[in-house]
Amino acid sequence: ANPLFGNPLKTRDDLAKAVIDLFEPLLPYFSEGGARVRLGAAGAIFDRAAADLEGFARPLWGIVPLAAGGGAFPHWDLYRRGLANGTNPAHPEYWGDLADRNQRLVELAAVGFALALVPEHIWEPLDDSEKKTVAAYLLRARELEFIDNNWKFFRVLIDLGLEGVNVAFDHRKTLAYLDELEGFDLGDGWYRDGPVRRVDHYIPFAMHFYGLIYAVLAKGDETRKDRFRGRAQTFAGDIRHWFGPDGAALAFGRSQTYRFAAGGFWGALGFAGVEALPWAEIKGYYMRHIRWWSAMPIADRDGVLSVGYGYPNLFMSESYNSPGSPYWALKFFLPLALAGDHPFWTAEEAPQPEFPEPVALKQAGMVAMHTPGNVVVLSSGQQHDKMLGANEKYSKFVYSTRYAFNIEADDRNFSAASFDGMLGLSDDGVHFRMRETLEEALITGDLLYSRWRPWNDVTIETWLLPENPWHVRLHRVATPRALSTIEGGFAIERADFNADRSDVSDGRAVWYGQTDVSAIVDLSPNRRAGHAMSPIPNTNLIHAKTLLPQLRGEIGPGTTVLATAAMALPSRENWAKALDNPPACPRLDEVERLFREKGVRVPAFTLHP
Repeated sequence: ANPLFGNPLKTRDDLAKAVIDLFEPLLPYFSEGGARVRLGAAGAIFDRAAADLEGFARPLWGIVPLAAGGGAFPHWDLYRRGLANGTNPAHPEYWGDLADRNQRLVELAAVGFALALVPEHIWEPLDDSEKKTVAAYLLRARELEFIDNNWKFFRVLIDLGLEGVNVAFDHRKTLAYLDELEGFDLGDGWYRDGPVRRVDHYIPFAMHFYGLIYAVLAKGDETRKDRFRGRAQTFAGDIRHWFGPDGAALAFGRSQTYRFAAGGFWGALGFAGVEALPWAEIKGYYMRHIRWWSAMPIADRDGVLSVGYGYPNLFMSESYNSPGSPYWALKFFLPLALAGDHPFWTAEEAPQPEFPEPVALKQAGMVAMHTPGNVVVLSSGQQHDKMLGANEKYSKFVYSTRYAFNIEADDRNFSAASFDGMLGLSDDGVHFRMRETLEEALITGDLLYSRWRPWNDVTIETWLLPENPWHVRLHRVATPRALSTIEGGFAIERADFNADRSDVSDGRAVWYGQTDVSAIVDLSPNRRAGHAMSPIPNTNLIHAKTLLPQLRGEIGPGTTVLATAAMALPSRENWAKALDNPPACPRLDEVERLFREKGVRVPAFTLHP
């Protein structure tokens, strides 16, 4: 049912076909007046009319560049009719009145993008009355308050559309928002997404993506446009470490249901003419990404994209995900607006460069390790909002392009919890806590530190050390009472009919899957029990059923130090040698010295192989 399946996705024409193939399953769900697209019965935090607008507007992110680049889209009459009716308060398909911080403000950005780039298709054929109705709706929208994060770009995009069709307005609010958006700059090409220092995929597929569109479509403001281009140029050198050699993106943070929007940054570089890396390398990241998604079961039987990631899955969704939300993925197709002779399209794809050493991503508080078939990213943790699965999406110790992560499905069943890439703790054997928010987080070189409190009276300090293909976790736990602990490795795909094999012993657990192996080893003097777990189905983002090695044990009151090594690899050639050579001892002297310079003391104890 994946509309991309069978498309080789090698050329510009292949991608143009992909846009049409992704759009056509939506046609039966357009309302008679064209303004509403209702794709399912599941709800979101906003009203149904706004959700229907989302279903209408989000496909434009792919349709508009397709048309701007000369591609044929046969349904512009449907979009023109829907735009006129949806903005008309007297029409039964009216999208509804606008308000501050309202979802409609998000979706109207796609309308602004369309007016700016292809007015000949969506604006000029309207009659004068319809133009006045559409313009009045957009003018009301731009006067409202947008959420203090990447949403501020939506006013900018609406204004680019109004400007493109010669509708007059006061630009002062636009410029104010642009100044505030630039105030989110963290340095090294990174932004924070709002007042809280949080970095996730909204940095590439929102902050940079919209900034590069502005750099192309805005009139004047050349100095700011140069800053947007310059930050994107710098950022590319870091964000490439969020992509695996097979094209998979790092599953990290919220809004994973937007899927291949994660690769939109590479296309936006092409759209803005920013050769941040050689065009061949940029094109490689871009094309591998969409091919990876073409093999995944990401659509329902009718070809409509599902809420989920690697397969339909509401466990990992957010409250703002309606059935139309996944179509933000079509932002990926922005470079279709470029002519076929642009160097973005004429370049031959280049493979991902080799990175034998760990790479520190300072502003993200991360360290990336390139392992065979995978990129492993150690994380000191991010601040985050309260949302479904927030701890799992932002606060695990390690994330991976190949193995993604699990969402806990039952917070009252400690023994059934995954804790992949995480340390879980319980004081009653039923409920559990894990790393959530941080009291302190540090990065020095390629080493990470964080201090966190699962309960007010329990303090844990965690150090993360890369030892490719392994990584080492050190935890110093200070607790006034006894606690049960479970620590997990990487979740790998599980086969049917018990075709996989486990190897469990004191201080060690290994799962041998059909294509991958996952291992976790206790380096502590008092070794925890190895446990071969099969997590609750549909908890992993990529695979519906997984295998997970764990360490389980008890710690008493006082201060206890835990030390863990974990890794996962594809193919026997890679993992047989790694299993025979787990880390004997991390660079403890170096860790002590480097963190002492930051005022942090590493626990003094002897690690055992």
